[in-house]
Amino acid sequence: MNRKQLVSQILQKRNYLCVGLDTDPARVPAFLKSFADPVFEFNKRIISATREFCIGYKINTAFYEAQGSRGWETLQKTVDCIPSAHFKIADAKRGDIGNTSAQYAKAFFETLQFDAVTVAPYMGEDSVRPFLEYKDKWTILLALTSNTGARDFELQPQGDRLLYENVLTKASQWGTTENLMFVVGATRGDWFSRIRALTPDHFYLVPGVGAQGGSLKEISEKGLNAHGGLLVNASRAIIYASPGEDFEEKAGKAASDYADEMSEYLKMAGL
Repeated sequence: MNRKQLVSQILQKRNYLCVGLDTDPARVPAFLKSFADPVFEFNKRIISATREFCIGYKINTAFYEAQGSRGWETLQKTVDCIPSAHFKIADAKRGDIGNTSAQYAKAFFETLQFDAVTVAPYMGEDSVRPFLEYKDKWTILLALTSNTGARDFELQPQGDRLLYENVLTKASQWGTTENLMFVVGATRGDWFSRIRALTPDHFYLVPGVGAQGGSLKEISEKGLNAHGGLLVNASRAIIYASPGEDFEEKAGKAASDYADEMSEYLKMAGL
């Protein structure tokens, strides 16, 4: 999916919501356990209940890798189940020497057919470059994350800036606004104005809304740009909105509530 198509989806659907399919097998409702693949059955129903209210899905691959070969099968079936008009993100946080990154890029862009993959920038440009070579695919680079450990490196001074600020400005030279996004945690809402000033035209993938306490209002007011520019992810607040047999209905309602709120922020931003 290219930038024009992504922006079109946001404007047509009037939201910038990604639903996180970070499905823990232990939290799948008991009545689904009789299915041959309970996690996939859960995911399939979540997708059906939420697809009207979101523009994409983010899958944290760790929840599937932990299940071995069966988990990878579930991952593939889940990706195949997502409608083609929706943006598909592999939250895999890859990044290695060039020839290894090339294989990671092939795995997620060719074999699994994701639109985007999250990548760690620590090893520098040559570890990121293979992902950027794919046409109409997106590299989503970790910039300022929502975890407490962000202070160990990301928030450390480096020259007259913080390290994450140097990551933003340096990495912006590797790709373009057509193939490069940044991960910026929602719990860092007070930093969004500075981040938007450094990278005015890039998209941000924003985790941390909902269960982690990030403010959708704050990041929308400070992060939206003339093209939308935000993909806000909510996982647990949507997929675990109910532990019972009404989980589909509750997930759809939670996604709808997010979408309605986002629609208002888009109006306020003149979009």
